[in-house]
Amino acid sequence: MGHPALRMGHPALRMGHPALNLRWAVFIQKSMSAALLSPLKIRSVEFSNRVGVSSMCQYSSEDGFATDWHLVHLGARAQGGAGLVMVEASAVTPEGRISDCDLGIWKDEHVAQLRRIVEFIHGQGARAGIQLAHAGRKASMSTPFGEQKLLTPEEGGWQTVGPSAVAFSPTYQVPKALDKAEIDATFEAFGAAAKRAFAAGFDVVEIHAAHGYLLHEFLSPLANQRTDAYGGSLENRMRLTLEVAERVRAVWPEHLPLFVRISATDWVEGGWNADESVELARELRERGVDLVDCSSGGMVPGAQIPLGPGYQVQFAERIRREAGIATAAVGMITEAAQANEIVAEGKADLVLLAREMLRDPYWAVHAAQSLGEAASWPKQYLRAAPEKSRARKGVGG
Repeated sequence: MGHPALRMGHPALRMGHPALNLRWAVFIQKSMSAALLSPLKIRSVEFSNRVGVSSMCQYSSEDGFATDWHLVHLGARAQGGAGLVMVEASAVTPEGRISDCDLGIWKDEHVAQLRRIVEFIHGQGARAGIQLAHAGRKASMSTPFGEQKLLTPEEGGWQTVGPSAVAFSPTYQVPKALDKAEIDATFEAFGAAAKRAFAAGFDVVEIHAAHGYLLHEFLSPLANQRTDAYGGSLENRMRLTLEVAERVRAVWPEHLPLFVRISATDWVEGGWNADESVELARELRERGVDLVDCSSGGMVPGAQIPLGPGYQVQFAERIRREAGIATAAVGMITEAAQANEIVAEGKADLVLLAREMLRDPYWAVHAAQSLGEAASWPKQYLRAAPEKSRARKGVGG
């Protein structure tokens, strides 16, 4: 077990200025051999380590239902030792899907298949999260397994929506600008989806406000040209994301964590930027959000993004320091030592991996071995595990 002061609810991290809290966390984390493998407690939920599987669309659903593919895909990463396994972006309405093969959580019938996945994840000692999403103007597309294109009405396509009638690119549909009644229905849909997530047994809900999808579209002046209470000033552009956070927090149980994924910058002049992300994070914290998952980009095609190892960690570090909220780092994090340093140096509380988890579902237990630490393995696999490995125990829902 890690030092108790690493748990977000510990008094040592509740007192004083956020910067003092962060210095305490850094001091304690540096005293540990592998901070990445230390437990993390947020509200009532304890994660066995700081390794998480980031949400990754699989485009393998029919009518929004999870399938055996999702069970095996997500279950394998739970077997691999991640402390958190996050289910992909799950549409809160049918029109909120990126493609017609997206996962959904817009109707009660979706719950049973999701619960089956959650129970398996819990059985492997991991916590289960789900990302609630609406694709906005980037919806009604074909799956990306071939040439991705806009779906026609004959192919089952639908009218997309957004803050303004501004298309993502010439190959995308011009969205319908949402009116006030439709905006109200949108945040109610997020709330209803959160209730279904609880019914399915999830430990964490993450609101998707990144990558050029609906909530990010409202945040960014590149997509939001409104002149009403939802456009113009930073306060107005943040309004819908904050209303969604308030609605979800109101129906999501108090003892369970709420995350929000953001694009910390559009990487384009005149777009959403890191300064605004810090302010948004402060407002989210005041509304009961526990962690900001710091990604970037996705608002416009052709943005000049300086890709490289850990290129988005800077945003997680800054938001954690300046907004006084827990953060997750994501993006081109591939090596155990790299991930461990992010946590040990207080740059983020959680490290999320995406494509590296596709390459190696057992990344977490391999990372433990690389860092010289023993890890738990599924009891069925102990015969192949490194010396001093222990049998995995499940967690309660």
